[in-house]
Parts: sequence; C-alpha cells; structure tokens
Amino acid sequence: MVRRPDMPSSATRMKSSRAAVWLLAAIAGVSLCARGYGVEPKQPPRIEALKAGTLVKAPAANWLTPGGNIFNQRYSSLTEINRQNVSKLRGVWEKHLDGSGIGPQYSGEAQPIVHDGVIYVVTGADDVFAVSVETGKTLWKYVAQLDPKIATAVCCGWASRGVAIGEGRVYVGQLDGKLVALDQATGKIAWSVQAERWQDGYTITGAPLYYDGLIITGFGGSARSSRGRVKAYDAKSGKPVWTFYTVPGPGEPGHDTWPADNDFWQYGGANVWMTPAVDPKLGLIYFGTSGPGSYFNGAPRAGDNLYANSVVAVEAKTGRYRWHFQAVHHDIWDYDMTNPVILFDATVDNEMRHGIAAAGKTGWVYILDRITGKPLIGIEERPVPQDARQKTAATQPYPIGDAFVPQEIDIAPEGYKLENGGKIFTPFWLDGALMKPAPRGGANWPPSSFDPTTNRMFICATDKAQYYTGGDRDGDPRGWRPGQFFVGSSTFHFIDQPEFGVFAALDVTTNRLVWQQRWNGACYSGSVATAGGLVFVGRNDGRMTALDSSDGKLLWEFQTGAGANAPATVFEYRGKQYVVSLSAGNLFAGTAKGDSLWLFSLDGKLEPVSAARQVADVGGAGNHGPQTVTIPVGLGEEDMRIAREDFTRVCSSCHGPAGEGTGYGASLKKASDAGKNARTISQGRGGMPSFSTMLSETEIGRLAAYVASLSFATASPPDPK
Repeated sequence: MVRRPDMPSSATRMKSSRAAVWLLAAIAGVSLCARGYGVEPKQPPRIEALKAGTLVKAPAANWLTPGGNIFNQRYSSLTEINRQNVSKLRGVWEKHLDGSGIGPQYSGEAQPIVHDGVIYVVTGADDVFAVSVETGKTLWKYVAQLDPKIATAVCCGWASRGVAIGEGRVYVGQLDGKLVALDQATGKIAWSVQAERWQDGYTITGAPLYYDGLIITGFGGSARSSRGRVKAYDAKSGKPVWTFYTVPGPGEPGHDTWPADNDFWQYGGANVWMTPAVDPKLGLIYFGTSGPGSYFNGAPRAGDNLYANSVVAVEAKTGRYRWHFQAVHHDIWDYDMTNPVILFDATVDNEMRHGIAAAGKTGWVYILDRITGKPLIGIEERPVPQDARQKTAATQPYPIGDAFVPQEIDIAPEGYKLENGGKIFTPFWLDGALMKPAPRGGANWPPSSFDPTTNRMFICATDKAQYYTGGDRDGDPRGWRPGQFFVGSSTFHFIDQPEFGVFAALDVTTNRLVWQQRWNGACYSGSVATAGGLVFVGRNDGRMTALDSSDGKLLWEFQTGAGANAPATVFEYRGKQYVVSLSAGNLFAGTAKGDSLWLFSLDGKLEPVSAARQVADVGGAGNHGPQTVTIPVGLGEEDMRIAREDFTRVCSSCHGPAGEGTGYGASLKKASDAGKNARTISQGRGGMPSFSTMLSETEIGRLAAYVASLSFATASPPDPK
C-alpha cells in the first residue's frame, strides 16, 4: 500500500495486529501495493555497464552503489535541501512492502539504490522491490522464498544491507548463500548461483559490489566454522572469476600466523560482510574482515591469525593479494573490522595523499595509505596485558588520535570488580573480565559517511560495557566441521547498565574528533552526508533525523513509525531533491518492526506518524509487553513443533541452535522456570530486547514452556546438513 496525504497514518493502521498484516500479505493474488497517486508506473529502464569515472564521482541524480560512489563515501553533491530549509522536509509517500521482513527474526538494514526514477530496496527476507519514485507503486517484486532451516546458519538476525545494479541487472546476495541476478526491467531471474552452502555456515548479508563487469561479494560465517573468502563473478553470466581467501592456506603469505599443530585455519573466520571500496586507478578493492572463529577462545589458534581483523587490498581483476593492515592481533574480544571502509584524497602534512579510513569495534579509526597499506596517521604497537591460556598477542596497534567511544570503565557497576581499569584489550578466561568496548560497541556494520569538502568522517557507534568469559568451548580441533557453531564461550553476560549511542565527526587528516555527541540508546543506523551541510541518520525510536554537519545540531526529525535502522539515500529526480529510507526495525537494536519505505522532499505533505512503540528501552533492560502470559502445562506434539520452529527462527541466532549459548546470548541450560522465561521474552533483560510487539502472548507462552522443557544436558545442535 502507498499512503498519500489524504490517507490514514501508518500508526493508525498498525494498531491492528501483526497477524492481520501477515494475513493480508499472504492472500493469494492480492498485493498490499494497490493504491498510489500520479501516472501508472512504467517498466524500469535498464542500466548498462557503469564506467569507473561515473562511479567515483559524488552522486547527484542517481545513487548507483550502496556507498553512493565506489569510494564508499556516502556523500551527495546535492544542495537543494540544506541547513536553512531542511526543517520543511515532509513525506511525499509512505510505501508498505507487503509485510516482507516484518517477523521477529528480521532486520531492515538496506540502503536503497536509485536509477532513473526507480528505487531498488531489499528487505530482511531478501525480497527485492522496484518502486516508482513518482507514484510509490511497485513496478516488480522478487520473492526469495528463503528456507526457514537457514536459521541454523544465520548469525545475527535475518538481514540484507542492499543490492547492486549494472549491465541491466539487479544483484542480491541471500542468506541461503545464493547470489542472484534479476532483470532490471522485470525482476525475473537472469541467473542464480549457489555461491556457498548455508549448510556449511555461509550467508550473504552485505550488498554486492558491481565493478568492471564483475559482481563481488563476501560471506558471513565466523560463528559457523567457516573460512572467510571474497568471490568475484561475471556480471553477465554468473560464472566464477576469482576467489580470495581471507585466511591464507599452506604456502601462502600469512599462513604462518596460524598454528602448525592443527588445521584451525580451515575454520578461521575472518569473514567479510561489508561492500568493498574500489580505487579504479590502482585497480584495487578494499575491505575489512571480522575476527577469527571461536571468538572468545584464543587457546587453539596461537598466532596473529591473519587476515582476521584487518583491512585488505586485492586486485579487482584477479583477486591477487596486495597488502593488509591488521587492527587487532589474535582477537579474543570480537573486535571486527566490519564498518565499510572509506577512500579519500586529502592533504596530510602539506602533501596530497590517497587514504583509506576504517572504523572498528575498538573505537578507533585506522587511517592508512591506500597504495601501500602503511599508516597515514601514526599507529603505535604498544604492550598489552597477557594471559598465556588465551595465547594473547604481546602488543596491539594504538592509532595516534582520538577514540570515538570510551575504552575503559571509570566506575565498576555494582557486583563487579574491575581488572586493568576495565580497559580495552584486557585478557580473560573462565573467571571473566569487565571492559569497554563491548562486542556490540564501537563501530559495527552501520556505514559511516564522509564529506570530501571538509575531510570529516561521520561515525555511528555504541558505548557499551561487556563482561567477557571464554575458553570453555571449541578448544579441541578434532571433529570440527563446516557449519558447526563455533564461538569459544558457552556463557556470556550482558550487564544491566545503560548503553549509549555515540555519533561523532572526525577529521581524517589528523584523526582528531571535531564534535561528538551521546544518544540515549545505541546508534544502529548508518549515515549519509550532503553538500547542503547535512548528515542524515536514523534513530532506534523511529525518527529519521538531519544533523548540521558542522556541529551535530539536530535540525530536523520525522517519526516513521518503526525503527529507522537503515541508511538513507539522497538523489534528484526531474530537478527535485529527495531522501528515501527504509523503516523496518532491527532485531539486535530491539526496535519496533515495520515494512515502510519513506520518500521525503521539501514539498511533501505527509506529517510524521505517532511515535513507534519501542521494543526495548534505551537502557537495554526492557519493561514492556504483557505482564501475565498463560503458560501451557505440557506441550502437545503440534505445539512442540511450532515452538521448536519459533525457537529456531527467533532465538537460535543469539542463544544457539540448542540454547547452548553464544557470544551474543547466554546459555539457557538453567532456564527451567517457564514463568521467568515468559517475562524475559516479553519484557527483555540486559542486552536482550523485548519481543512483546513481535510475538503474541500465545507464542510467548508456548516458547517459554519450550525453553523450560529442553534437556540441555543432553541436547546438541542439529546438524545443518
């Protein structure tokens, strides 16, 4: 459905139950995209091969790559919407995406692509929509029909961060490991390849990169005993062209940073779920990697574990290794380098330099020369505390400049003792240690943006403490297999302390903060900067906002009705500037779910909807949802089947396929009290969001009883094969 100014708001409509939305979307032959305004949409125009020069320029009329340009700068050269008039921005239309991706396991993280009056957006269900800018109507829709069994392979919620276009195709990577090319005019499948098997732990969440006739993608899977890789395919045929393994094999440079007495390297992680950046003149692509497998247990993987936690450059045509820089040696803290890297050209120390900036979960930006991979701004190797059991690295890189989030704890929370001042790189074992940043702190996947006129990088991050434990799982390499759950800890503790969002502007020529602000609740949405002096960034409470890029002042806010956890896109159509964004909520952020695509302009007429109902409060400890849930006494065969499916779909990403615990969710071995389970599910606890707006009371009660009934002493994760 497309809402125009004379129609009721989404907040009014969404008072109806979640089940009603799904029911309408499921009626055979009926589309929710039935009403709009303006002329009837035409078939989308096809785009031909994109030239490198076009893809390097700051976008204006179109937004052709997930990063705006292949430098990943997420910067628009448009100025019609600016500091002086952004307060007048209103909705042109609100388009509902047929209820796609509205279930509890999904997250809406995709940045829309725009070409010649057509918006291309993908939901957390990997369904792709082509939408007319003029009418808001669906021109075509591709339904991925993901197998629910892939939940055993998905790490952190069902999500997709965008699509790519080129050569008359729209390209989407799927959670089931498929890479699919769709006809840009019709949405029909042009080709589809099983790039990797989800049964072996591989998924695709990042937006693919189109460049020079190739489609390039990375794969998630560090938690599933996978060996990281980036692959390139022929954009026309889907035939494989090259593969680069982010964990080097025998005889390859870097293999000696893995143990010689086991084959851990085959399950080493170092996965890639960002869209790479490209320097056409150098012929190189650049990407960051996740940490190694068995996140919190370093014992079985002595060495620096290359190319985990690194920025890597490879040749675009061949995938041949050129250079790397490792930001964290022998990571045991889950300090991934998953924020999309940004390329820039700027004067540093009176010399024009070609740089790359990579924000990390550590809370630092690593600024390098993109020709050589050497630090452009100084980075020092400093000694860090040691734990022989974890095989910790003797030193860690410390960038000279400012951290954008706190990296130590000033006062211990009640009930906890601080070791090493709760500072970054504190080692731990079974007895645990409390420190900052947390694995969900620093800069995660939400993309940063960059203003080339001021050399400022805008970073969305989270300030959060974590009590780390590890070393009690995955220590014996015998019997490992691809797809096996693989995190290195069966206990994980979220601290009942507030988490805060941090939004910061940093000068990449000095690595110093220009301004920085703290938000209530995590920052979990990427940003886009404009020549109009603005930075657009979404909020967990459903607001899309515009900040003054010079000082961070809030200039505009608009309530969209669901978590605004996807980066906005800025473009021009028929001489008018627009902003488009997906408002769909996010599992990890604990935000209200929806299925809305919003289009904004200065002459829009739609007013904001009522505030979205938060799924979790700003402190991370919810107090929402039904206070009394009916718990079934015993589960019949059918209820047990449904509850098992709900657990796999909703809970396994964080708590493990059998509730054994992961790096992001506690073990459920002792969760025998169904009443307490129901309260936790409905209200949230610690870092876990409330599911009261995602699940009905019946579903919560059934799920609570199922968790209580499991015999975790004998349970083992199901074989994904």
